[in-house]
Amino acid sequence: MESDCRIPVACCRPRILILHALFWGLVSLRVFGAVLLSDEKTSAVKAEGPPCWQLEEFVVTTECLQCNAFQTRSWSACELTGYVERVNCTRSNRDEHKSCRSAVMEEHLFWKFEAAMLALTALFAVVVVIRQRWLDRLASEKVRRQIESI
Repeated sequence: MESDCRIPVACCRPRILILHALFWGLVSLRVFGAVLLSDEKTSAVKAEGPPCWQLEEFVVTTECLQCNAFQTRSWSACELTGYVERVNCTRSNRDEHKSCRSAVMEEHLFWKFEAAMLALTALFAVVVVIRQRWLDRLASEKVRRQIESI
């Protein structure tokens, strides 16, 4: 009796196993290949090293200013806070951009925080008053029922 792989499932397993191994091998090659390529890209960026203002003394040449739309997209220093200042590193004499926190931005954030805290205070004060009135009403009802039961 000749074996036909279309009928019994047991004899088709080697083919299925080979197809699965081939499929998952290609998938893993694609995934690990992408990881290896991304590591090569990041290592090229990392080869540049840290900015000079982290390693040496610097002088601020342009005060903290808000980045425009183009600068926000193109300069990595603008991504963090939206403000940037130009610094000159003294030893290497290089001009670089450094992310900074503006006093105007800090004041704006402070007042936003204060407004949020004031709103929460008012909200919870209203909740406390409503709950107190509800508890007072429950206590009054309980006293009224006790007096009626006498």
